[in-house]
Amino acid sequence: MQGLSLSSLKKHRALIPLYAIVGLGCVGAAFYTARLALRNPDVAWVNKAEGASNEAYRSKQYKFYSPNVDYSNMESPAPKY
Repeated sequence: MQGLSLSSLKKHRALIPLYAIVGLGCVGAAFYTARLALRNPDVAWVNKAEGASNEAYRSKQYKFYSPNVDYSNMESPAPKY
């Protein structure tokens, strides 16, 4: 069995889009995992001695739906004309 090299891809040109799509999927999965680890308020990267790092999110809604919030009493974020 031949290894993956430039010469083997020249012989089997139909595999180039397959490798490109799989590579793009791997990059996208790595980017999404890094985004979740760095931007999600549920993840804390500080010492417990420093206190809670997500205090800024206490009064914000950062989830699409929360079962603990009564949405019938909230104002619409859309501007009123």
